[in-house]
Amino acid sequence: MEDLKGAFGIVTGAAQGLGYAIAKAYTQEGMRLALMDVQAGRLAQVADELNAQGGDALPIAVDLADAADTKQAVAQALAHFGTPRVLVHNAAILINRPLTELTLADWQREVNVIIQAAFLLTKAVWPYMVAAERGSLVYVSSMSGIKGFVNESAYCTAKHGLEGFMKCMALEGRPHNIAANTITPGMYMHTPMSERNYPDELKQKWVDPLLLTPAFVFLARQDASGVTGERLNAWELSTNPPA
Repeated sequence: MEDLKGAFGIVTGAAQGLGYAIAKAYTQEGMRLALMDVQAGRLAQVADELNAQGGDALPIAVDLADAADTKQAVAQALAHFGTPRVLVHNAAILINRPLTELTLADWQREVNVIIQAAFLLTKAVWPYMVAAERGSLVYVSSMSGIKGFVNESAYCTAKHGLEGFMKCMALEGRPHNIAANTITPGMYMHTPMSERNYPDELKQKWVDPLLLTPAFVFLARQDASGVTGERLNAWELSTNPPA
């Protein structure tokens, strides 16, 4: 549960929504950040905003559905900042469509952004965390990681895979003091993704993602001696933090 000032973190999907909120919270903790997103212009604005507040944020535009682009992006981040304290893989795509309308390209893009990118990012940071004998891997999941939903076959498949990947990384990481956890929002969030997909009744309940960020600060401080191998609820963890 160390101080995060000066620590380096990677946050994907950082141009908006929950990723943007996490980046803001980490900047307030004094962290140095590599911010990744496919939206280059918006991401650059986020980095400028955080840097104007005294942060140290590097925007890296990347298509996380593309393996080569993902490898290049994480290599750039590691070359610039060195050993990461935390990797938060938050980026995801959810486009509701029935199986009959789901093309192979659609399937691959949704799945690759979530699970292929998780593998490639983790594989890249792993030797750095092993050498440091500490680290925290945080994978943003959802209810779709344990349940099925109509018109979400690609998204649910990828989130289910993320849960299994986390469990394996927690086991492999324990001897090296590396924590691995998944975390769900636990509360309806007001994000661009939810604006597209939420029915009106859920939009009446949504909250600002910033309210969930204490959970991500908590997880950034973890290693295998703390919380690892768990599926956590960001709302519960943020509103009822551990003593």
